[in-house]
Amino acid sequence: MAARTIAIYGKGGIGKSFTTTNLSATFALMNRKVLQLGCDPKHDSTTSLFGGISLPTVTDLFAEKNALNQPVTVSDVVFRRNIPGFGQPIYGVELGGPQVGRGCGGRGIISGFDVLEKLGIFKWDIDIILMDFLGDVVCGGFATPLARSLSEEVILVTSNDRQSIFTANNICQANNYFKTVGGQSRLLGLIVNRDDGSGMAEKYAEAAGITVLMKIPYNSEARDRDDSFNFAVELPEIREKFNRLATQILENSITPCEAAGLDFEQFIRLFGDVSEDDPIPATENELFGRNAAETAEAGTAEEHPSGEDLRFMACIEKLPEAERQVYRMTELEKRSVGEVAASTGIDESEVLKRLSSARTQLKKLFFEH
Repeated sequence: MAARTIAIYGKGGIGKSFTTTNLSATFALMNRKVLQLGCDPKHDSTTSLFGGISLPTVTDLFAEKNALNQPVTVSDVVFRRNIPGFGQPIYGVELGGPQVGRGCGGRGIISGFDVLEKLGIFKWDIDIILMDFLGDVVCGGFATPLARSLSEEVILVTSNDRQSIFTANNICQANNYFKTVGGQSRLLGLIVNRDDGSGMAEKYAEAAGITVLMKIPYNSEARDRDDSFNFAVELPEIREKFNRLATQILENSITPCEAAGLDFEQFIRLFGDVSEDDPIPATENELFGRNAAETAEAGTAEEHPSGEDLRFMACIEKLPEAERQVYRMTELEKRSVGEVAASTGIDESEVLKRLSSARTQLKKLFFEH
């Protein structure tokens, strides 16, 4: 029988690995064979599962074996931990990825899945595969289980802050998009981690049509257990919540959500009043620290003039004809004083005199407008 596959998505640092790890432990305590698949370049999803050990990653092992022209085997990338009191061992795999700034994390995810599929991951004697996925990256590699329907179901993890909810909404939208092009992954719902009682995540879930599967309040003892590579489900109040969710998953008693996610305007209005004003465009003048008069004098008026530029051009039209003619020829048409004198039959000294007068009048007209 093929393994049940569930992708758990959440913003980095929101507790998705904490959630995935304790759900894996719960399934193992229920005598289910579970594989936790870390799908984050940090490759730390399974650290608590394995008592603080960092597992070798598929990415690194593949590179090493490929350099030696050797195939990657199951034993190279899949690891087991036997835990006293657990009905089944827990299995772990870390896909890994490139070091920061040295490659594409999404590409590493895609390549890692290619390796695991060649090793027959979806034919292994495993009951449940939990995929712990970084959710706040829009790169298509991190949407692999949705795009290719490698995960039957999706669970979102968030807290009550806007950024983690925004990430959850992005994943909801992505899953809905892939459903329109043949994707089969079903959204089970949302888990609120570190719940502070503000109800913000629940407000979002109601607006988006997403089921709240579980709320985990902030618990310092649970955090300490996670930090020391132990399981928070050893605490009765935490164990009861995860037992209930795991049972619902095994019994197929959760109705998948049909949510498409909220568009940006709908989403942002959940958090308060939003200004109706249009954004004010910045001008080249202000960014270069000059006023419109200086811009026109330097002959650098924009191809699409701003309101100030148009007002300055109107001021030019108010000059006496003699000054206006000289100013246009020298400053706007970029002719030399000699060229203007030759064209108009005026002495160069008179050209300079009129140009100086035009500049003085323009500044007065512009700034007293």
